[in-house]
Amino acid sequence: MEGRPPRPGMEGRPPRPGMEGRPPRPGMEGRPPRPGMEGRPPRPGMEGRPPRPGMEGRPPRPGMEGQTGRPGAGRPARPSSAAGTATATEQPVKRQVPEKKKTQDRVFDKRRENEKGLHRPHRRNNRPPVKEIRDTTPKHIVIPESISVQELASRMSRKAGELIVKLMNLGVMATINQELDAETATIVANDMGVTVEVKVEKPLTVIEEIIDPPETLKSRPPVVTVMGHVDHGKTSLLDAIRTTNVIASEAGGITQHIGAYQVEIKGQKITFLDTPGHEAFTAMRARGAQVTDIAVLVVAADDGIMPQTIEAINHAKAAQVPIIVAINKIDKEDAHPDKVKQELTEYGLVVEEWGGDTIAVPVSAKTKANLEQLLEMILLVAEVRELRANSNRPAAGTVIEAELDKGKGPVATVLVAKGTLNVGDVMVAGAAFGKIRAMIDDKGRRVKKAGPSTPVEVQGLSEVPMAGETFDIVSDEKLARQIASARASERKAEEAKQTVKVSLDDLFDRIKEGEVKELNIIIKADVQGSVEALRQSLERLSTGEVRVNPIHGGVGAITETDVMLAAASNAIIIGFNVRPDSNTKDTADMQGVDVRLYRVIYDAIEDVKAAMSGLLDPDFKESVQGKAEVRQVFKVPKVGSVAGCFVTEGKINRSFKVRVIRDGVVVHEGNIDSLRRFKDDVREVSEGYECGVGLERFNDIKEGDIIEAFILEEVKRQL
Repeated sequence: MEGRPPRPGMEGRPPRPGMEGRPPRPGMEGRPPRPGMEGRPPRPGMEGRPPRPGMEGRPPRPGMEGQTGRPGAGRPARPSSAAGTATATEQPVKRQVPEKKKTQDRVFDKRRENEKGLHRPHRRNNRPPVKEIRDTTPKHIVIPESISVQELASRMSRKAGELIVKLMNLGVMATINQELDAETATIVANDMGVTVEVKVEKPLTVIEEIIDPPETLKSRPPVVTVMGHVDHGKTSLLDAIRTTNVIASEAGGITQHIGAYQVEIKGQKITFLDTPGHEAFTAMRARGAQVTDIAVLVVAADDGIMPQTIEAINHAKAAQVPIIVAINKIDKEDAHPDKVKQELTEYGLVVEEWGGDTIAVPVSAKTKANLEQLLEMILLVAEVRELRANSNRPAAGTVIEAELDKGKGPVATVLVAKGTLNVGDVMVAGAAFGKIRAMIDDKGRRVKKAGPSTPVEVQGLSEVPMAGETFDIVSDEKLARQIASARASERKAEEAKQTVKVSLDDLFDRIKEGEVKELNIIIKADVQGSVEALRQSLERLSTGEVRVNPIHGGVGAITETDVMLAAASNAIIIGFNVRPDSNTKDTADMQGVDVRLYRVIYDAIEDVKAAMSGLLDPDFKESVQGKAEVRQVFKVPKVGSVAGCFVTEGKINRSFKVRVIRDGVVVHEGNIDSLRRFKDDVREVSEGYECGVGLERFNDIKEGDIIEAFILEEVKRQL
């Protein structure tokens, strides 16, 4: 450092205070100077400073011996202690390791750098350019036949308030949820500069029919409907064909339910529909004619053409169905087949023997005469008509009958018109829908699929469909639920309301006083076909003074809900083959609701008719005397089934009439054959006691059945 000029401004500067004559650090005495530091004078104030404690005689660091090339190596050496007057040893400066920056310091530094960028001078004129506002209102929109104000505003990209103001200017006071017709919506939109196209949307309730190409059509069995007057032998004829007997279980010898059966003749199948012959079943017979290909008109040879025969002829002609006349009961002595043929000509049916085109076959259901000939004629007519259908498509057809089964749930008998019905398909029939769980054919066998013209009983629907509804197969259950829900809403909108309480006893008085203009009726029956038939028959009783209005019809026992509906709408409940339970009966009495129960449809129609014309004269009124629950059934040789019962209400007398009720449905009505307590014959058993009951000509007793004992009391009419 010799000869080096002092730093600017450091000339003549005294040493730091207190550093004069300071000894070297301990351990630094005699240490050779660093390379290149020889002859360098000590720092000002460091002369004579003792070495640091414990550093005396310490060897240099490894690798530092004779190290050269450090900064200042080429500089003039400091004067050694020997060269100067002072004998202090030159102490080399210890290298300081720079401390690492702490994480928080680095974060702080980074934040400061960011803040520097934020604190820029604010320029008043540095504003973003104003965006150009575009008109998003559509020039053309498509709307349905009916649209709400809110939906129209949304499609026009306008506020609903603007539309409401516009409507008010046009003289229409509307709310945001009010429906507008297409004409009003078009006027409003045109005033606001938007053109409108009205698109007629197909309602969800209508399923589009698939048109089958001619090459996919194959031959199918004919569907034959047996029609005719009551007691002319339709069911007996069908039984003879099927070689079964179902007529014994029918009340009054009338076919109460529609049945569908399939028989095979010479390798060819024929499907038969049995429509009841009584005039009450007009609607059912009309439905039968709609689904049928050939109508077999049964006319008794000893009775000739009757009112229902004429009705059947008209239905068949309206449906453009060929008629084959079966002249039944030719085995009787007073049979006159030629007289029947003569009478047929009066209604446009000329038999082939007399030069016409109507086939007439004399038959006997009792002796089974000429049945083969009748079946051959059916096959001949079917062959001429070339009945064909496509089986490789989703099924479609008609609900023939439907009922509510306690074990199976809603059960529907359907006739497949086209396509193939499979287990697992999703079916929609009116407001009912569901996945088909099981299918049973007319012989009681489980089947996996059913082709065209096949009648099957299906299980798995959500509710009991209306008899006569068409059914379709849809892709999934979600769509089926939507269709059924839309149809249910439509049906609910058609339900009627009324405000006057009425019973059959005082109906005529009220009609005369002008109080009653409508007679509301709730119909409950064991199967849907009976409900529909009763509804049609009662509606036909309407006159200029009073209208019969069936407000509700359902399948199953009479429930408290039915009583509540009757009380609210002041209706009469008519039960056909069903019974109310004890609670329902008590509720009906408390609410003053008139509940009438019938087993034969004639009586229901006649009672309502008599009430309307003021001729109601109830000679007898039913009075329930007691109820017994069947706990066990015993099979007694030569006697049959005996019911071990416990009397739950009232008393059971041997002279009382009884009815057997199973799941709310009457299965038998008759007399008591035997009544015993232990081994003794008794006349009467009171409540809380057990007894054995044997019924006259009825052995199908099951555990859980209710035996209801009643008497017919003579009641005078109160005027």
